Amino acid sequence: MLVAALALSGCKQDEAPTDPVELAKARLASGDALAAEIALQAALKNGVPNADVAAYLGEAELAQGKLSEAREWLGPQDFSPKTREHGFHMLGRLEMASSNLQAAGVAFDHALAENPDEPELWVDIGRLRYSGGEQIQALEAAEHAVELGPRDPLALQFRGQLVSDAYGLQAALPWFEAALDIAPDNPGALADYAATLGELGRAEELLLAVRKLAKVDPANPQVHFLQAVLAARAGKSVLARSLLQRSGNLERKVPAAMLLSALIDLENGNHGSAAQTLVELAERQPDNRRVQVLLARALLLGRSEQELVHRFAEPAKRPDASPYLMVLVARAHEALGDREAAALYLDRAAQRRPGSLVPIIDDGLTERAAALQEVRSLIAEGRNDEAARRAEAFSLRYGGSADALSLAGDAQMARKDFETALERYRASAAVRLSWPLARRMIATYRASGQTDRADAILAAQVSSDPGNAEAAGLFGKLFAERKSWNQAALLLDHAIAMGAGRDPQILELRSKVAASLGDKDGAAKFAQRAHYIQPGRALVVKAHSTAKR
Repeated sequence: MLVAALALSGCKQDEAPTDPVELAKARLASGDALAAEIALQAALKNGVPNADVAAYLGEAELAQGKLSEAREWLGPQDFSPKTREHGFHMLGRLEMASSNLQAAGVAFDHALAENPDEPELWVDIGRLRYSGGEQIQALEAAEHAVELGPRDPLALQFRGQLVSDAYGLQAALPWFEAALDIAPDNPGALADYAATLGELGRAEELLLAVRKLAKVDPANPQVHFLQAVLAARAGKSVLARSLLQRSGNLERKVPAAMLLSALIDLENGNHGSAAQTLVELAERQPDNRRVQVLLARALLLGRSEQELVHRFAEPAKRPDASPYLMVLVARAHEALGDREAAALYLDRAAQRRPGSLVPIIDDGLTERAAALQEVRSLIAEGRNDEAARRAEAFSLRYGGSADALSLAGDAQMARKDFETALERYRASAAVRLSWPLARRMIATYRASGQTDRADAILAAQVSSDPGNAEAAGLFGKLFAERKSWNQAALLLDHAIAMGAGRDPQILELRSKVAASLGDKDGAAKFAQRAHYIQPGRALVVKAHSTAKR
């Protein structure tokens, strides 16, 4: 709204507004909320009615993070006719910031009644819907915002964020670039653009974007955080730690900052500190598998084997557990002297993972999580028809939830109704194509004989998320099966560089690829690494002995 709608009528482009309210609106549009507050307080002293400035004073306080002060202006809903839409819009933002989602919806409804064609109002409605689990309705709101404001940078930025979820990082870049073409100094779009470049591994472009963000919004915490990411990737851990602390994101307990802090600690051998951070992060994000595995690794490296076994012995038995987690638990049992238990986990880790559906376990206690758990338990028990009935009812109840649609796809996949499963998966993926969902879609396409579609999804995942070690490893395996050894080697090396260097199956496959390329030294090296991580595997030992001849 303020980016486009606050152009000051009657003023030439190079003239500053003289009216204090218009001056404050211009300050808000430029991101200077404190100056806007000062101008509005001066307007009040000069006799401007409260109702004419309440919406903008509330916005100024909200932009400074002063929620209680913002509520003093927005809560009474004393807005003049000209500012009613904006006042209720800001009230809705305040309620969202205060986690009062229902109250936010009421405020946005009042704003819509005043002006249903404001694109940035629809952006916030989309964010509210997304927060409430109505992802499909959020996508519809984002599309409507772009229709109403095809040159509104906030609408384009929000659409880019949803595109990133559904189609990957590469697909989101044009939306952020379009927003920046219109508003080159927009801090939010710049931050999203820079973060996306970083995730894609485009370090030089990321550095340029961060420098610009630092110029237009030096107080933006993303400046130091993204610089910390760059420093960490360059191996400059001391600098990375300093920049991370300067960002303030650690103090605010931002999950990405906590994860980066733990990774820096792991790199520097501060395993206890890393584990402490990861414990807190795992409690906040219990479904984040990467955090769980990193925590297990930190505990093992920090010689906290007893805690590792306590936390992960049962999760490592689940059908959706990663082989690497099983190996970590096995190592902990070995360190505790229980070789029999260690052998059980190592044997399970050595088994080939099924290409078909593996139920994902969710221990959440909310009503929605409980429903998800019920359906997944039915799938695990083989009661697939009942699971499908429950899942379809669940998806109808939560009609805007991508998770509900994905779960319905799981149930249909379990009963081998591949077409219905794919229909549900595609509807879910239109909102958010996570890697676990992509894996299930790949498995379903292959089970239904549509291998080209499966390969296309896998290729898109590798392209859009180059940091995904598992996707790169699976793509490398695909090329190895086709005996395209050079391509397989490139992809497997990338997977190892991205974190798969502790996966014995990846190392075993890389050894085989090296042998097929005539690289006996490489075959021996990778076989030895795989054998060290998981001793006794026949293929590894065979590859090892063959390569040494």
